[in-house]
Amino acid sequence: MPASLIPRQTRKGEELELYRWTPEEVVELRLLPYTSAAVLRRKCNRREVHHHGDGGRITFTNEDIRRENERWAIEPFQGPAAA
Repeated sequence: MPASLIPRQTRKGEELELYRWTPEEVVELRLLPYTSAAVLRRKCNRREVHHHGDGGRITFTNEDIRRENERWAIEPFQGPAAA
């Protein structure tokens, strides 16, 4: 991860929790399963992805990224239920 993209962390981690990721940073750091910032922006504009529209700019909080990763998660198969 490039050092310029790592937000500085305070003792309590407050800055890291408040940091807003741009679509380019999300794609570069592979925080979500998208390979293009343009595709990610298009999905945000269609309201298919959790994000924030800060003054017309698309940004992602840590919570947005967590929610999207949970949405993409695949549960392991438990097998057939016992009769």
